[in-house]
Amino acid sequence: MIPYLVVFGASAGVTFLATPLVRRLAIRFGAIDHPSDRKVHPRPTPTLGGVAIFLGVLAGLEITRLLPFFSDLRRTSSELLAVAIGAAAIVLLGVYDDVRGARVSTKVSGQVLAAGVMVLLGVQLLYLWLPGQGILSLGPDLAVPLTILWVLAMVNAVNLIDGLDGLAAGIVAIAAAAFFVYTFKDPSLFGAASSGATISAVAAGAAIGFLPWNFHPARNFMGDSGSMLLGLLLAAATIVGVGRNPFPPATGDFAVFAIPILVPLFVLAVPFLDVLLAILRRVRRRRPVTHADKEHVHHRLMDIGHSHRQAVLLLYLWSALISVSALAVGLIDGRLAVGVISAAAVTVIALTLLPRLRRRRRLRVVAAEDEHAA
Repeated sequence: MIPYLVVFGASAGVTFLATPLVRRLAIRFGAIDHPSDRKVHPRPTPTLGGVAIFLGVLAGLEITRLLPFFSDLRRTSSELLAVAIGAAAIVLLGVYDDVRGARVSTKVSGQVLAAGVMVLLGVQLLYLWLPGQGILSLGPDLAVPLTILWVLAMVNAVNLIDGLDGLAAGIVAIAAAAFFVYTFKDPSLFGAASSGATISAVAAGAAIGFLPWNFHPARNFMGDSGSMLLGLLLAAATIVGVGRNPFPPATGDFAVFAIPILVPLFVLAVPFLDVLLAILRRVRRRRPVTHADKEHVHHRLMDIGHSHRQAVLLLYLWSALISVSALAVGLIDGRLAVGVISAAAVTVIALTLLPRLRRRRRLRVVAAEDEHAA
């Protein structure tokens, strides 16, 4: 555990220290995110925070060279190198988009390029475990396109939820921490260290290090360079932690949910749900899927009466609850955990709906008073 904490600390510390320096560069070169009718921040805010996050990622990956615990992993696997190169490619794309603006086709092409680089260097889905079928080995004709699609899905899911101060960084930190727990004790082909756990620790550290500068009211935005980078890190962690692991999971009381490929989907349920709802909403209205709007989950929470911070904290709570659920059904035998989680879910729903109920009650009271006065 201690080597992973060192990696986490290096990523968090470098990101935290680098962010104000990057902020100054952003101001100097005019990389400012200005308010608009589809954004919620009230004043111009420097962006390019993804550059600071990238420096933290590099620090976390580089510190593994100095720790003997990771020597076998470094010597026998190119996965960490693949993540570093893929991260560099997607940050360059994000910086260009943050400063100059990029068309959707350009962004998707760049994302495919970053994913392709990681595939070429060894980060790709190779195995799937299915109940009753055991371990299924994927051939290149399936492994490559599935890996690229998974990276695109993760990158754009995190990118789309980056709509409120601190939202994307916090949810990525929660998801990465949950996936670290899931992969920490898994068998590894490369010695004691796990690639999935290492990348998860790096992602969680970089997100936590940036969060103090990004929580409401944000002093710095991560921009597309940061959101796409964090999405890529989560994609890489889940791919090497699940799709390159030939060992079956330990089945529990609810074994069907212990299918490894489902664990990332549960852990990242909030961003994926938001993406799905956005696509359905735009298709139904016959608008382009890339059309921006203010109807994401976080916008709706603010519409029903939650403040900016309350909406973000509620989504943190949702993410943490779903992540714990995924870990509980995948790693814990027994039904008690599921019962506790269900009770917690009811509490979260109540906290979410309470402002709307209070507002409706106030409106009814005001309407009654007006009618009485009339």
